Amino acid sequence: MSETPIEPEPQPSPQPSSQPEPDRGLQPPPLLQLPLPPEALCQAQQEIQLQSELQLRPVSQQPHLSSQSESQPESLPELQPQPQLGEEAKSAWINHRRLLLLLLGSSLYAAILGLLYYTQQDLRTESTGIKQAGTVTPCLSPACQRASARLSTSVDPFTQPCDYFLFTCGSDSPAPATGGRQRSEGISSIPQGQRKRAVRSERKRGSQQRKNTSLREDRKTALLQYLREILESNNGSTGPAVQKAKGFYHSCLDTRSIETAGAEPFLTLIQKLGGWAGSGQWNQTDFNSTLSLLMRDYSTFPFFNLYVGKDPNEIARGTTRKYIQIDQPDLLIPIEWNSKTQKSQAETQTLRPFLALSQRYLALLGAPSSSSDRHVGIFIALSSELAVAAAPLPHRLLKGQLYQRMTIQELQTQAPAIDWLRCLQTAFHPHPISQEDHVLLHNLPYIVQMSRVIRKWLNRHELSSSGPLHTYMVLNLLHTFTPALDSRFSETDRNFSVALGNTDGVAPRWKRCVLETEKGFDSILTHLLDERIAHREAEEIVLNIFSSFKSKLVDLKWRDQTSQQFVMNKIQSLTPRLWTETEIPSEAELDQLFSKVTVSAHGYFSNYIQLLSLQQKRRNKLFTQTEGADILSVTPFLLGNEVIFPMGMFVPPLFHPTYPRAMNYAVLGSLIAKDILHLLLPDIHSQSETVQAVGECVWAHYLTVTEKTGRGGASALSAAQQQEVWVQYSALQIALQAYHQSLKKHPGDTSLSGFSHIHLFLTSFSQVNCDSDPYREFLPLEPSFLITVICAKSELCPTSLQCPNKTQQHLLPSC
Repeated sequence: MSETPIEPEPQPSPQPSSQPEPDRGLQPPPLLQLPLPPEALCQAQQEIQLQSELQLRPVSQQPHLSSQSESQPESLPELQPQPQLGEEAKSAWINHRRLLLLLLGSSLYAAILGLLYYTQQDLRTESTGIKQAGTVTPCLSPACQRASARLSTSVDPFTQPCDYFLFTCGSDSPAPATGGRQRSEGISSIPQGQRKRAVRSERKRGSQQRKNTSLREDRKTALLQYLREILESNNGSTGPAVQKAKGFYHSCLDTRSIETAGAEPFLTLIQKLGGWAGSGQWNQTDFNSTLSLLMRDYSTFPFFNLYVGKDPNEIARGTTRKYIQIDQPDLLIPIEWNSKTQKSQAETQTLRPFLALSQRYLALLGAPSSSSDRHVGIFIALSSELAVAAAPLPHRLLKGQLYQRMTIQELQTQAPAIDWLRCLQTAFHPHPISQEDHVLLHNLPYIVQMSRVIRKWLNRHELSSSGPLHTYMVLNLLHTFTPALDSRFSETDRNFSVALGNTDGVAPRWKRCVLETEKGFDSILTHLLDERIAHREAEEIVLNIFSSFKSKLVDLKWRDQTSQQFVMNKIQSLTPRLWTETEIPSEAELDQLFSKVTVSAHGYFSNYIQLLSLQQKRRNKLFTQTEGADILSVTPFLLGNEVIFPMGMFVPPLFHPTYPRAMNYAVLGSLIAKDILHLLLPDIHSQSETVQAVGECVWAHYLTVTEKTGRGGASALSAAQQQEVWVQYSALQIALQAYHQSLKKHPGDTSLSGFSHIHLFLTSFSQVNCDSDPYREFLPLEPSFLITVICAKSELCPTSLQCPNKTQQHLLPSC
């Protein structure tokens, strides 16, 4: 949908600060400093003019000329040469003529100097991008029109400088440093009329945000939305593999066909596996045979999890070998950890909802009511026994239970109920596996206990006809296939989730379908995404942000030389780069790879079975191939000596090649800067004195502006809060400096909604920082408040953000 941008508003010109600046403890980067104000240049110009005037006359005549010009200003028009005058009159005429010529020359000289000054100022203005909105070209692309519509729903910080710090992006979470009060309570510290205006603005903004939540949602949602547009479009690649991926996605959206099919496709699958005792028809299939098929063909792991990965103990030695990893399963029954007994147990308050879930499952599968209760009881009992040996990750890490190495033959001795060689060979077919191969276990006590439980239930002859282990596997298989079944199954899962206290809303169908498509067709989606990414623009912003980041480190005050040298060597050894098309299969390679996959237009269940098979093949490839960047990744990561930036970062609404660069750098640039700081400097607070100083400085601005200085709620910041304030503020500075670097190389930029350059940059920054932030809990103020700090002592901003009733704000230092 395309919206028409709002009418451009005149942009105020930058005004120099009238207040003298105190000594700055922390200087901003050189690129953030502006030229001298016009008053200083004007004074210098007058001094140069006076010097030139005095040098044009002999020294003996300078006092006489000065007195004469001051005493007889009105006689100049009458000074015309008269032939009747004597030598004295002629001499006077010559003197006055020289004076007149001198004045005219001085005026011409001053005019030339002024013209040169304003020409230089205009060139400087163009080089830094701080120009009037009317002199730049507005961006009218479809992407910019949508961005303009989103921007119009935001509050321009420069039109409401006194209220701007009150806005909270609609968040109801209390600030850690305000004693539990809501951030919006700052409204009470301003006059009544202004408070009402702020409340009305906040309510209006909240209503607008509910209408348009795309920018408030996280970056993953933005990527999923972009992938949705790709899957629903008819542009780009049209090869067989691409059509299969799109066909799978559309069959997922075809809820009418899914509802019509009901549970019948799953019941047919059960019969293929030998039936089950719950329906009264079961041919008593072999336990290990059924388990192997579930793992290989249907990605279902009822008793333990399997995946492929490296041994971290070998990574330091440069070994790239991959091992089968065996972990405890994701149990269906909710469990809780008992720290006293050091064991897990089923949660008492959740047993009743879990019982209702199990009963509903059997009813939907058509199990006779006469035997349903018995099967449900067996399922819950078996689940509870398996849960006892499960343990949370922190406990296993503390006990050294992760990455325990042993051969498959040794594992067979430890847990004999499972035919390990047979199961692993089937699950990872066609990868060769032998008894001497090593595997890595992540909870050996659970594996041993699981084997004992299975052997006990296999030897209970009175239950042999009930097939308790087989029923347990069937219900786990049902959980795997719930996304491919009609709404009755998903509603059952939803009711159980609500009973456990989960109040999250249901994800829209399109989002679920994009996620399911990615599980099996990730390489195709990566190819489609790569076709649409503007690689040159993305690479430019990454390199400029990384360069600005490195220059920021130079300005830090380190606690000791060792820390500085360690961090600088680490950063200098890294190279930033995009995850480019060199690692992505071509369309022909994809067609070959998916040649045996068939997709039905109205058979989502059969398509889903093929999806699970594709997942198994994807898992097997990890033995021989380096795992690529996850297509759903939206943050940078380290790969050797490279900082990799996934393509999923460079999608609308956060980035678009047609956006004004001010918007791209403010939005995605600031996010990239934060990502880099968190990735590469996780513990910078312990190594640099600057972190604490900047954190305290920004916090002082916040306390002064919100008038909380000296109040009980204004506590000092913790070390984690100081670091996060420094990270967020530094990210803004880094992005702004990178934007200036971009303008130096390519002068000129477009405008949006009547805003351009710094005005657009800061307004866009305020909007994107209403986005969710994984580190938000450590930030005691709104990210958009950082604009008031950077504008407090800077002439970069279009207008001042100082409030008249905040008399102490101008006394605060620059941060």
